[in-house]
Amino acid sequence: MRRREVIAGLAGAAAWPLLARAQEQDYPTRQITLIAPWPAGGSIDALCRALTPGMGDRLGKPVVVENRAGAGSTIGTAACAKAAPDGYTLVMAGSGSLAISPTLYKKLPYDPAKDFAPVKLAAYVPFMLVLHPSVPAHSVAELVSYAKSNPGKLSYASGGPGSPHHLYAELFKTLTGIEMLHVPYKGNAPALTDVMAGHVSLMFSDPVVALPQVRAGKLLALGVTSAKRIPSASDIPPLAEVGVPSFNTAGWGMIVAPAHTAGPIVARLHAALDDILTESDVQEQISNLGMIPAPNQPSAELQSFIDSEMVRWGKVVQQAGLAGSE
Repeated sequence: MRRREVIAGLAGAAAWPLLARAQEQDYPTRQITLIAPWPAGGSIDALCRALTPGMGDRLGKPVVVENRAGAGSTIGTAACAKAAPDGYTLVMAGSGSLAISPTLYKKLPYDPAKDFAPVKLAAYVPFMLVLHPSVPAHSVAELVSYAKSNPGKLSYASGGPGSPHHLYAELFKTLTGIEMLHVPYKGNAPALTDVMAGHVSLMFSDPVVALPQVRAGKLLALGVTSAKRIPSASDIPPLAEVGVPSFNTAGWGMIVAPAHTAGPIVARLHAALDDILTESDVQEQISNLGMIPAPNQPSAELQSFIDSEMVRWGKVVQQAGLAGSE
């Protein structure tokens, strides 16, 4: 009996590589989930929904967006890290979860350097500084002057502790020497709602949700965080041009799979996404979201990009005095 068990075990072990290769070759055979680690309505959610129809067409199986928000996007990102490495659970990870959180949080439920298989850098995500019209400032210089003359009067909203909205505001505070009260929310949309209502003075917002309110006169936009103007709002200058010369940064969205996902599966996903992101209508959708489509970069190079971004954003977190604060 024992001999039979040993033989059966050896046979199973010998067959496993063949089975694994067959699964890789047949991938996908069922629905794929792309986690958006922010609530519906924000820029990362919108980016996911711009890509999933084309992904489904090219892969031959539906790709659905699942919103798992909370803790500065770490909840949804951790869900992907803990998923089976079979290519059926992906996440649109961002600079917040992979580059900011490692320094901001005392402990993370994942390791950005080890727990993911990067697939495709999809887009860069500049943010927009917007404020309620009741704030007596129509320029960055006026805002800084008002803040310094009225300490304790200004507040800023964010999508949660450790979110890019949070860090952009802290960087702005550091570079301009002003003080503002942080009011965190669970996502960009509820934060912006309270800025529009006048409950909070201002925020660094995803352009996709802020720009329509700016055009409607419900918010005033003072600048964008990137060095270049964004295509959908070319009339709004970079902050670097209007009083904060060293402010030049943007977030990003990158699709990643769990670590140990097979190379052929990662390659198939990358090829599908690369094809989608070269289409003019998809590029237009991304530009209309206030983002900048990312140039193609091989999957093998993306971990180095993540590592360098961890260093860059880690310095921002430390300069803001927020290291290990969450």
